[in-house]
Amino acid sequence: MKQKICFLILFLFVLLETNAQCAMCRAVLESEEGQTAAEGINDGIVYLMAIPYLLVGGLGYFIYRKYNSLNK
Repeated sequence: MKQKICFLILFLFVLLETNAQCAMCRAVLESEEGQTAAEGINDGIVYLMAIPYLLVGGLGYFIYRKYNSLNK
C-alpha cells in the first residue's frame, strides 16, 4: 500500500507543467520580431538538458559492464 501512495505522489509531480523562463525573459523573447533570440534560448535549453542525461547514461552503461564482467 505504501508503494502505491509513493507512486501516486511521484506520478502527480511528473504531470505538473512548469515554465522554465522568468517572466522578464519570456516577455522580452515574445516581443522580439525576428524570434532569433528565442530560437537560441530554446537550443541552449535543449543542450543543457541533454548533457546530464548523456552523463548518467554513460555512468549506467559503465556500471552495467562492470557488473556483468564480475559475474562471468
